[in-house]
Amino acid sequence: MSGRLRLIVGDHDVILEPGQAAEFDTRAEHWFGSTGNGPVEILSLLGRHGERVHLAEPAGE
Repeated sequence: MSGRLRLIVGDHDVILEPGQAAEFDTRAEHWFGSTGNGPVEILSLLGRHGERVHLAEPAGE
């Protein structure tokens, strides 16, 4: 939603910008939080369908 999010899932370590999304199996070891350069605001939805790490670009990019 705002700020830059650092997401670590297993061997994947990525930075997400506002408008980007990630899907992953929450049974895998994971961590997410601010990159340390200011606050981050996210929307987190949990379900049974995150079988792999998947990054999605905002529509129109």
